[in-house]
Amino acid sequence: MDLLLLTQNSTPIFKYVVQLLGIIMNVIFEFLNLIGIPNIGLAIILFTIVIYLLLMPLTIKQQKFSKLSARMNPEIQAIQAKYKGKQDQQSMMDMNAETKAVYAKYGVSPSGSCVQLLIQMPILLALYRVIYSMPAYVTKLGEAFGVLADKIIASAGGVEYIKGMQAAAMYIKNFDIEGNTRNAVIDVLNKMSTTDFAEISEKFGLADLTINGKLILSNGTQAGLIDAYNNFLGLNIGNSPMDTMKAALDAGNYLLLIGAVAIPVLAAVTQWINYKLMPQASTPDDNTKRKEPQNDTAAAMQQSMKTMNTIMPIMSAWFCLTLPAGMGLYWVIGAVVRSIQQIIINKHIDSIDIDAEIAKNIEKYNETLKKQGVDPTKLNNAARMNTRNINSKASSEDVALREKKRVAALKDSTEYYNSNAKPGSLAAKANMVKQYNEKNNK
Repeated sequence: MDLLLLTQNSTPIFKYVVQLLGIIMNVIFEFLNLIGIPNIGLAIILFTIVIYLLLMPLTIKQQKFSKLSARMNPEIQAIQAKYKGKQDQQSMMDMNAETKAVYAKYGVSPSGSCVQLLIQMPILLALYRVIYSMPAYVTKLGEAFGVLADKIIASAGGVEYIKGMQAAAMYIKNFDIEGNTRNAVIDVLNKMSTTDFAEISEKFGLADLTINGKLILSNGTQAGLIDAYNNFLGLNIGNSPMDTMKAALDAGNYLLLIGAVAIPVLAAVTQWINYKLMPQASTPDDNTKRKEPQNDTAAAMQQSMKTMNTIMPIMSAWFCLTLPAGMGLYWVIGAVVRSIQQIIINKHIDSIDIDAEIAKNIEKYNETLKKQGVDPTKLNNAARMNTRNINSKASSEDVALREKKRVAALKDSTEYYNSNAKPGSLAAKANMVKQYNEKNNK
């Protein structure tokens, strides 16, 4: 079987997304090769920008939903407060009906933002997969590694030696799959550091191997294809920044050390900026002059987001320190692109007339209801009545409670004054005056 088929992701359905993105990556690399700069780092940057631009319409749609959510949340929270503590079936049904009515009034779906996330997440995960396994999707890189793999497999004990290397730990099971040895060796080669390559090059005589007349590995006097592909601003993007730092300290190359440190630091900083620019869906609209009380769920979600905003930049720095620099480059560029997108989207969303957007959404929703045979006028009237009645019902309950307390107080007073005489008698009236004086003189 062909190399590019075997080493690609094989997860059902998801693999087709990965293959599509792999084709885009390969086209970008072939274009760079055509203009004389075949570089994996540059390909990753262009690839990341292209994918995020393609996802931008979904991102804008998700941000619009967040803006509408900010307008809806006070009404949703009022309904939740109204039914707080009520677990009976009727109350739960009433709460769901009133909540649905509010969503209907704004013409949006409760799963509005989830749909965009469900579309975006597989794409972003697939993007990660393509960058992590570049030889499987970039034809020229796969061919170069293939020549090295063939030489190692043909050498006595070559496969066993590769299996014993640290870079092979995550691929051991792949060696046991029939007909997959060559691809497993390529996967390991793709994760090797410069030091590892120097070791196996000497052991298996790889220094003089060529493809299409070009040297594959650097031999000390001439640069090889793989180094040329992986070299980005002096960094080998196949090495992790941690390995590069160690090598730079040993060689006293402080410029290289600064470049290696920059990747995890930039990953953390850009991730933090990205989170700061993201709008908070639970924040009330800017036109609302007072803050509505949040329910327990909303408060818990807000606290979780705060924690994530603190932890994620730190996690980003750690991942980008230990993973190949190519992954760190993708991480940084992705965060930068998202931040630029977010600034543009924020300006776009702020310029939108939300009331007009709500009216447009209601119109669309009403058309959908008509197709389903539902009268939208009745449903919308019910939505408005349900929302309006939230506060009025609460007020009515307060009036009824005060009246109940007044009647109870009057009853207690009557019983107190008539406790020792027949009600309405002269003795009762005299007793009332006496007991009244006694009570007030205590």
